[in-house]
Amino acid sequence: MTDRHPRRWLILVVLCLSTLVLVIDNMVLTVAIPAITKDLGATNRDIQWILDSYMLVFAGLLLTAGSLSDRYGRRKVMIVGLVVFGAASVVATCATSPELLILGRTLMGVGGALVMPSTLSILVTVFDEDERPKAIAAWSAVAMVGLVGGPVLGGALIADFWWGAVFLINIPIAVLAIVAALVLMPESKGPWRKADPVGMVLSMAGMTALVWTVIELPKGGLGHTGTQISLAVALVGLVGFGVWETRTASPMVPLSLFRNKVFTGASLSIVLLTFANGGLMLVLTQYLQFVLDYSATAAGLAFTPLAVTTLLFNAVGASVLPRTGNRVLAVTGFLTIAAGFAVLSTLSRDDGWGVLIAAMVLMGAGSGLAMPAVISALMGAVPKEHAGVGSALNDTVQQAGAALGVAVIGAVLSSGYSDGMPAAAPHAARESIGYAIDLAERTKDGALLEAAASAFTTGMSHSFLAGAAGVLVAAALATVLMRNPAGGGRAEPAAGRDERPGGEHEARPGGGEGEPGTAEAADGELLSKR
Repeated sequence: MTDRHPRRWLILVVLCLSTLVLVIDNMVLTVAIPAITKDLGATNRDIQWILDSYMLVFAGLLLTAGSLSDRYGRRKVMIVGLVVFGAASVVATCATSPELLILGRTLMGVGGALVMPSTLSILVTVFDEDERPKAIAAWSAVAMVGLVGGPVLGGALIADFWWGAVFLINIPIAVLAIVAALVLMPESKGPWRKADPVGMVLSMAGMTALVWTVIELPKGGLGHTGTQISLAVALVGLVGFGVWETRTASPMVPLSLFRNKVFTGASLSIVLLTFANGGLMLVLTQYLQFVLDYSATAAGLAFTPLAVTTLLFNAVGASVLPRTGNRVLAVTGFLTIAAGFAVLSTLSRDDGWGVLIAAMVLMGAGSGLAMPAVISALMGAVPKEHAGVGSALNDTVQQAGAALGVAVIGAVLSSGYSDGMPAAAPHAARESIGYAIDLAERTKDGALLEAAASAFTTGMSHSFLAGAAGVLVAAALATVLMRNPAGGGRAEPAAGRDERPGGEHEARPGGGEGEPGTAEAADGELLSKR
């Protein structure tokens, strides 16, 4: 793109605003659960569905939504998603029963799946290679703002209003984003391709079943019949999707992208990074609330050092990325995150704030450096005509990594906790620290309370070491696969044809190592012609 869009930074604000409303909504709900349970008379199963319905629909629809945005227009799909999300927020705000709230959350998942891939794909088409790292750094920093701001905002809204206010705030933000998108944003889409309904069905079934399996796995293990069935559906759906996409003449996801070493390395690195970070949030939140006795709002505030450092190093990473290249910045970030996990693994119940803040600063610095570099590498390896589905792949691998992290690191934590509890403790107390604390407080059993805190801290150390191992593997993959182009340290350019915001295309030659040019030029040309 030789002519920079004059309103590109205003467009970035709209994209970040659209992303922020999705992130905050999920985080803000965590502090609203007690009030919802009391006001609507929700059972434990109702609460599970209120929390999980969004995630299931969101994960299942991501790839389809990305494909639709390339086909019908990225701005159009994002606006439709914002309309659905806003309307669903009205349903959730006015819900008078758990069933209505579940319906609202399900529809919000549909809207979120339409919005999320479109934001990054629009960003890629609006910003050129020189400015794209800064734009991606700002876009990726939004998640950290929502991570900390969500629980704090939710706590304030519930204290001053009622639980419905956590959904009510979505409506004006969605309206503002819709108006701004209509006024400011150009439309962009890929070349017209035939629809791939079989691929859509297989991807939705496979991803939904995979996330459901991860959700159910900690409850009954692989021995539970329902978990076995959902795992089988996930495997059949995802394997079937992979086979179908390699055979159909017009695939919704061009799996030939994975022949590009940069794309593959970035994708696997994102999976491992979100694997570690997903486990971090799961474990550290429980440590703050169960062991240190923080409220949900206070636990959210405790992540402030992580958020602030991430934002600062996002800016640092964006400024040095053109000189260092994606690989150097990503590997540096991964190693810094691994150091943070190593520090966290030394935490004990009696440690002060110093150890926790030091670990959060390391992890924030590493995330701020690594994530924009990895996303830039991934999206730079995607032909512009597939920007929507490329963005959806980025979101999908993040979802898969986070789900995998919750399952694996959660299992490590659970195993370490159970092994560390005294054999004489009640069985339920050896399985759940929440039950152990509740029982200890009811029976005034200080020894059980101390044993539970000590056992949880031991299991937490094991889980953080598992997270560090995952990030170190990501660093190794980035070192081997995410090689910079021969021409220097710039982010890897996309292959195929350059796409103008208005839908025009300009032929571009393939380039250096790691691009789908040179050895992979034929593949890029085939993608452009489909």
